[in-house]
Parts: sequence; C-alpha cells; structure tokens
Amino acid sequence: MAKPAKKNPASAPTRRPSGLWRAVRWLFVLFLLAGAAAAWFVHEDYRRFARTELGVGADEIVFEVKRGDSFSHVLRRLRSVGIDEGHDLYWKALAWETGVMTRLRVGEYALGHGLTPVALLDKLEQGRVIQHRFTLVEGWNFRELRLALAADTALEQTIAGKSDAEVMQAVGAPAEHPEGRFLPETYNYTRGTRDVDLLKRARLALDRTLDAAWAARAPDLPLKTPYEALILASIIEKETGVAAERPQIGGVFVRRLRLGMKLQTDPTVIYGLGSTFDGNLTRKHLTDDTPHNTYTRFGLPPTPIAMPGRAAIEAALKPADGDTLYFVARGDGSHVFSRTLAEHNRAVAQYQLRRRAGTAP
Repeated sequence: MAKPAKKNPASAPTRRPSGLWRAVRWLFVLFLLAGAAAAWFVHEDYRRFARTELGVGADEIVFEVKRGDSFSHVLRRLRSVGIDEGHDLYWKALAWETGVMTRLRVGEYALGHGLTPVALLDKLEQGRVIQHRFTLVEGWNFRELRLALAADTALEQTIAGKSDAEVMQAVGAPAEHPEGRFLPETYNYTRGTRDVDLLKRARLALDRTLDAAWAARAPDLPLKTPYEALILASIIEKETGVAAERPQIGGVFVRRLRLGMKLQTDPTVIYGLGSTFDGNLTRKHLTDDTPHNTYTRFGLPPTPIAMPGRAAIEAALKPADGDTLYFVARGDGSHVFSRTLAEHNRAVAQYQLRRRAGTAP
C-alpha cells in the first residue's frame, strides 16, 4: 500500500499579515510621525519664544534678584512684574541652555522695551545690574556719614545701633578713631550691598590716598606722621570755601605750627562742642577748653574734625609757599590773607565786624 506523499514546507502558501497587524503598524508609523511633528513644533515654538520681544511697556521695569534665590523664585518674580510670555518649561530650558540656572547674579535689573528672553537671561548671567551711587561729601563728620548711610534704602543696613567703636571693629580697624578715616567721593554699588562693605571701600581708598600723598610730601613739614597730616587736612577742609584757596590755607597753618603759634581755627572749637553747639559761635566758646579747641591749646587737635577730600590732603602735604599767618572770611566763601596781626585786624574790621553789624564792607 502506497504511503501518502509528504507536503513540502517550501511549497506551503505564505501567510499574509492580518488586517489587525497592518493597522497596528500604520498606527505606529502615524504615532512616530505625529511625535516628530510635535517635537518639531515644540522646538520651533521654543526658538520663537526665545527670540520674541517681551511685553514690557514704554516704562522700564526694575526687577530684583535676591541673595539665595533659585531660578524658580526668579521666574515667579518675573511673572509678578508682568512677564507673561512663555511656558515655565521654556524658561527653565532656556535657563539651562544659557547657564543662568547655575550662575544667577544678585542685584537689580532694568527690563526695558525690546528685551527678549535670551537677552534677559544674558543680563542675569552677566550680572549687568543697576548701579546705585553713594556720595560721601567732603567735610562731613562721622555722625553725618552714619546718618546718610542709614537713609540710603538701597543699602543693607548692618551698623544701625552699633557704637562707633563697634563700627570700626566691623570695618577691620578696631584701634582707629572713625573721624576722617573715610575718603569723600562717589561710590557705585548694587542694591543689597551692606553699609559696612561700602565703609570698608571708603576706608581703603582713604588709606591709599593718604599713603601716596605722604610719600610725595613737601620737605621739612612740621608733621611727624600721616595721621597728623590727616588731622591738618580735616581742618583745611572745614576752613575752605573756595577750592583754589586750600593750598594757601594749608600754608598758613603749616607756618603757624613751625612758629609754635596756636592754630586758632573756629571749626576745631565747634567740633569740640559736639551736640551742644547750636550754630552760634560766641567768644565764650573760644575760651571753653576742650581737647579740640585750638584757641586754648597749642598744636594739632588729637583727631581729625571731618573727612578731608583728596585736595585737602594734598594741601596739607604740599602747602603753598608764602609768609601769611592769618586769614579772615569775606563772607562769600573766599578769604583775605594777612602777614601781620595789624593787617589781619584791619581785614576783620572790614569784613567781619561790619558784616555782623549788617552793613556791606
């Protein structure tokens, strides 16, 4: 009996994919295409967002990054000042891309018309902050300086309530008297700078200025130390009403010191009176002995009486030559300089006594 022939597998008909599998395959392809399209759309939308001007009006917005802020804090604050553009994820992606996420700079920033997200984050990364200015005025005393610092709302206040000695400890000069130890000029700083840090800068600037002037001083001055020069400079500063007269005033005081004469300068008397001075200097005040009264004591007072500027320090260490020993105010800021007491008395009669009497000289 013959056996049935075996079927050749190669000759078996090929199975075609079922309709279900074809649908799945097409769905997968469509999914990939949709994903690619969505990714392309998000990418283009992200790039468009990065280059689009923010909706800042004509007026600049002042925006602050505070110490310890994360980028999430910064983004919330941006939203609070009216920056509504872009999804938070876009901002965070751009922050990573530009490096801002790890390099936020503390300070105030001006957000103006035409600013894009890229430009804004570049500002934050570069630290292009608003600069504030504090001017330490020539002739201020330390009390006036402290009042001005306390009134500056852009500074972080750290010395309020501290004694003068504690402030000098904080600036790194515990052994120094504060008067005259800070250089008058304008200092730029950013919001949040500590008041004590600004004082440190002003003290360092004074030390450098005084050291340089002392090294270039005129020969044979009756001044033993840079500190004595600083004391004299503070007196010159308070006596000067016209800037060009500083060297002449310095010359008068230097010659009086050489001759052993009393300096007899009103600003030292006023400083010695302190808070008791009511603005009216009397003859009695000139005889009230204090360590700073140069009518009752010879030589320089024990400390500066104000903060002298660069020009006053220069005038103390490079005074003008001459032979005048006296000067009196004209009433317009300038002075009349005299060689002798007789000349001086005539000038006093002409410019001071008549002015006090209410008549023109």
